[in-house]
Amino acid sequence: MEMFRSNVSEQQYQTWFSPMRIKSYDAVQKELAVYIPSQFFFEYLEEHFRRLIHITISRFFGADVTLSYEVEVADNVTVNQESDSNMVPEAAPSPLAANQSPQLAQAVGMAADLDSQLNVHQSFSNFIEGTSNKLPRSVGQAIAEHPEQQTFNPLFVYGPSGVGKTHLVNAIGMRTKELHPEKRVLYLSAHLFMVQFTDARRRNIFNDFMHFYQSIDMLIVDDVQELAGMTATQNAFFHIFNHLRQNGKQIIMTCDRPPVSLQGMEERLITRFKSGLMAEMEKPEEPLRRSILHSIVKHDGLSIPDDVVNYISHNVTGSVRELEGIVHSLLAYSVVYSKDIDLEFAQRILAGRIKIEKKDITIDQIISCTCEHYNVKEEEIFGKSRKANVVTVRQMSMYLAHKHTKLTASKIGIYVGNRDHATVLHGIKTIDGRLKIEQKLRQDLEELEGKLIGKAL
Repeated sequence: MEMFRSNVSEQQYQTWFSPMRIKSYDAVQKELAVYIPSQFFFEYLEEHFRRLIHITISRFFGADVTLSYEVEVADNVTVNQESDSNMVPEAAPSPLAANQSPQLAQAVGMAADLDSQLNVHQSFSNFIEGTSNKLPRSVGQAIAEHPEQQTFNPLFVYGPSGVGKTHLVNAIGMRTKELHPEKRVLYLSAHLFMVQFTDARRRNIFNDFMHFYQSIDMLIVDDVQELAGMTATQNAFFHIFNHLRQNGKQIIMTCDRPPVSLQGMEERLITRFKSGLMAEMEKPEEPLRRSILHSIVKHDGLSIPDDVVNYISHNVTGSVRELEGIVHSLLAYSVVYSKDIDLEFAQRILAGRIKIEKKDITIDQIISCTCEHYNVKEEEIFGKSRKANVVTVRQMSMYLAHKHTKLTASKIGIYVGNRDHATVLHGIKTIDGRLKIEQKLRQDLEELEGKLIGKAL
């Protein structure tokens, strides 16, 4: 239990982990049973701490262990639930049978008869808004609230992998079903559509295939670029598209590029893709990355300091999936090595996974940082004051500028009160000599360089 305690807050530990008790462990069957106080405990642990629990259990009992919970009420114990060992909480929804046409799984009828294939974990409630996704998110909410309007039909969402396109279209579908339960909403990948089309032709049930798709009120097709080069599949999709659009049914598509860049796609389809709203989703900006990281940390019930979150959000500039991978890596290393996640630990673990782009240190930063460290006003080092503390700051600024910038002595002199290069060289030599005998000055230099390097990350 102490392993859990080091990875969550004390309040979370006392509330959710302290009441747990190990009932039994079968080393042969690799089965671990744990007592919990209530069914609610099971649901909360699975929702918020599943990944942490399974990594920790795997660390002590092996990766193939099966974990089950039993509810203990007074002297009566009732078997409750077996935990899902999948480490990723947002599991992809099970598709229609990949080699089976949809009408064999579900007849055309009421919306209640249709499995929408939506991922219930991907909703607007956990889709974080930022500058990079504000337009598609706003439009998506408008579509869900008023699906009868055709202003944004079709909606074509495009952007690089991992920026949240799939999450967004699932959220639109989920919100639509919540507000309009009578609507027949269907989500599927373009690849699955292609497989089902091929199967329908092979089994000579193409008409049933077309009839099913033409009965949908909101059709969501993910990764539409997968249809490129598939002429027959594109032809079927074209007729489905036309039928739905003409009958006021909403079509939503995602793609990894804008329509104009789609190669191997019929021009008549590209024209229709462009006839509605094309909304781009870009890689998340730093404030959004920070918000996403806080959300991931909260969802997984972790305890990660703000400076670590800021470090990751500043240096990991890729996709949401990359951010998730970073957090999960930190969690795994933390559990395995029984280490708290702090900035030093994060930098060491992530050194080989992220590229830190260093910015050049400027002389303005050096002067500002040095004056702040010694509590001296910048105007004083630019002036003619010969006070000892002011001279030290002036010469330290010269020394740091010489070491960390490419400026010549003459240029440094101009920045530090229009002094000549001989004065700068004397100041550098003076600090260099003092560093050999003054421990306090060496400590000051280390602190200043640490701050300056931090500003450059």
